[in-house]
Amino acid sequence: MDSIKHNQNESRGIFYIKENDNTIAELTYSLNDNVMTIDHTEVDRKKEGKGLGSKLVERSYEYAKENGHKINPLCPFAEVLFDKNQDWNDVRV
Repeated sequence: MDSIKHNQNESRGIFYIKENDNTIAELTYSLNDNVMTIDHTEVDRKKEGKGLGSKLVERSYEYAKENGHKINPLCPFAEVLFDKNQDWNDVRV
């Protein structure tokens, strides 16, 4: 399994994990006024339960912190993780 990759243009971004050239997990967000709104997290059904989605949300947190962004965890999965990790409130909108 490859490491987490990241692509971003001016208004949209994605963190993703590939395995054998197939994307097996992804997290998408929009970027507006330094706020990353996480709108979607998805993991391939065959790869669920291995913590991949959690790793993507954690990486988005690290990225936001490194780049001075805030995060709005609109995606229910991301929101649950932000609720569990109170120390991430430093970047939460």
